[in-house]
Amino acid sequence: MPGESIRDRLATLSRAELIALVAVVGVTVAGAGFWYVRSLPAPVRVRSGPAEALVPAPTASASPTTVILVDVAGWVRRPGVYEFAEGARVIDAIDAAGGARPGAVLSSLNLAAPLVDGTQVLVTKESQSAPTTETGTGTSGAPGLVNVNSATNAELETLPGIGEVIAQAIVDHRTENGPFTSVEQLVDVSGIGDATLENIRELVTV
Repeated sequence: MPGESIRDRLATLSRAELIALVAVVGVTVAGAGFWYVRSLPAPVRVRSGPAEALVPAPTASASPTTVILVDVAGWVRRPGVYEFAEGARVIDAIDAAGGARPGAVLSSLNLAAPLVDGTQVLVTKESQSAPTTETGTGTSGAPGLVNVNSATNAELETLPGIGEVIAQAIVDHRTENGPFTSVEQLVDVSGIGDATLENIRELVTV
């Protein structure tokens, strides 16, 4: 009927109808609550990766040591071209060549200077004037120069890069083949190359 309140309508229902109505309302409320809970965002579970993923990637291997070549010449025991690791010093080059020979002048060198690839470390000897002597061809040697046609082994050894072995090889060569006719002929002697010749060219005569 129009104007009837909810209470009046409920009063007209039987007990069984009231129980059924309460049950329907309860089911409806429960369903709405269940739907609301299901609609909430589910928590996200963070799972750690496998142990292997935690191991840091290996670092790149160190670059190989740079090798430099240096010509150690002059008044040392074993002149020659030697290999060194980058960062080596002049004193290391002299030690590699057997050390300086007696009478070497090291004060003109910076022994702590780093070696540079392709350069030369030249160890000089205390100044010594070679005597002027007659050559086999009748010409005289220039003053202050070592005459390779008449110099003794000891005099030849005063030249940079000329040790006992090469000095004897010079003497043997001129004995077997006659006197040298030019300084350039020294390259025919075993143990003397272009580099050694350049080191002594201005110090010798024939």
